[in-house]
Amino acid sequence: MYTKTLISMNWHLWMLCMVFLLGAGCQTDDDNVQKEPEENEQGGENPDEETDPEKEPTTADFENMDPDLPSFVSIDDTTPEDMQWIKVDGLTDEFDSWDEIKWFKPLWNYDVPVQMKAENSGVADGNLWIKATLDEGAERWFETSRVQSKEQISYPMYTESRIRTAHISAYNTFWLNNGDISNRNEIDVIENNSKPSCGCQPDFPWQMNSQYFHVIDDDTRREKGNFDNRNLSNANPGKGIKWNEEYHIVGVWWKDATHIQFYLDGEPAGSVVSERDFTRDLNLIWDLWTFDADWLGGLAKKEDLLDDSINTMKVDWVRTWKLEPTQ
Repeated sequence: MYTKTLISMNWHLWMLCMVFLLGAGCQTDDDNVQKEPEENEQGGENPDEETDPEKEPTTADFENMDPDLPSFVSIDDTTPEDMQWIKVDGLTDEFDSWDEIKWFKPLWNYDVPVQMKAENSGVADGNLWIKATLDEGAERWFETSRVQSKEQISYPMYTESRIRTAHISAYNTFWLNNGDISNRNEIDVIENNSKPSCGCQPDFPWQMNSQYFHVIDDDTRREKGNFDNRNLSNANPGKGIKWNEEYHIVGVWWKDATHIQFYLDGEPAGSVVSERDFTRDLNLIWDLWTFDADWLGGLAKKEDLLDDSINTMKVDWVRTWKLEPTQ
């Protein structure tokens, strides 16, 4: 009995030693794998590495845009490398006085009831103005005017104008054109109506109506690039401000024969791509007109034409640049 007990004890002691030796000398595969560094408390893998997020524009940025360059350059400069903006004097004016070398008044008419008149436009108090007045009893009772540049321009170029609309149901326009109804190249930067009378265009007080026309022998190609100013960035002072309530800067970057990018208050708005190449040099034009159609917003109300506080479109300035290679 004693002998069996001693043998059993020796066997158990031998087994305990073997377990200890094996446990001390063995490692699992996991023990040999180098672990990834754990993320720091802020969630980054490298606490010494700092990110530089893209700077969002501030209200101060919009209020201090450089007048010597297109407005968007002060907000988000997308000017191509090795290119520069060169101001075009013949298509730039602060409207301190009427400059007959730069501008004239072509008085061809739209449809009834529009009547173009030279005396319904001019320059005063630092603005180019176009006024709508009433000729009661006449078939063409909506008296208005048009101003056009003498100089023409082609792509690549950028132009912008600071405009406050007349608060009547009419299109307040800034556009580029060369040709007639049957053959023309046309870029409409704005056709804005802050007071539609039809009850059918609820977004018009904020909607920037922009488009192009390319017409050859009455074959028309066209695309709209509209934009709602309520979609501007939160820091932009123009966001949600109706066209008649404050001046807005409206512009277009005519990039090449087919690509056209519109701008509003320093930010990209709508854009269009022409189905055919633009081939003509274009003039700058402003005018003010109405028509009895829902697409325009409805006919102007005659009583509004008698109110001098709302019947005048005002243009603070226009500035134009060509995009040219750097020297």
